[in-house]
Amino acid sequence: MGRPSFFSTRYNSFKFAFKGMTAVFRSEPNMHLHVLASIIVFVMAYRFEVTRMEWCLLIFCVGMVWMAEIFNTSIETLTNLVSPDYNVLAGKTKDLAAGAVLMAAITAAVIGLVIFVPYWIAYVKG
Repeated sequence: MGRPSFFSTRYNSFKFAFKGMTAVFRSEPNMHLHVLASIIVFVMAYRFEVTRMEWCLLIFCVGMVWMAEIFNTSIETLTNLVSPDYNVLAGKTKDLAAGAVLMAAITAAVIGLVIFVPYWIAYVKG
């Protein structure tokens, strides 16, 4: 048996990455909320025919929130492994990771408002 080929190592990298994404979608209720919010954002973006730059910003925001949630889940999982009993520093670590998700979500929401409020106002005015 020789060294694994370039393609087999890349294949395994993607396989493990998709396994991780599947795990977070199955185990984290907050990820379900992120998916629902993302669908709503993309439907509104399509409906209001936002600009290409606005699409890019919205996609970037959705990706950042999803990525923050995946990192948060990873940090929580590792913290639970290394500190199964209550520990002040373990709790702080988990709180910080959750705070990062909240910050990403707030930032995405503000950007979403900056983009969508003018479209909503124009729609209401008819």
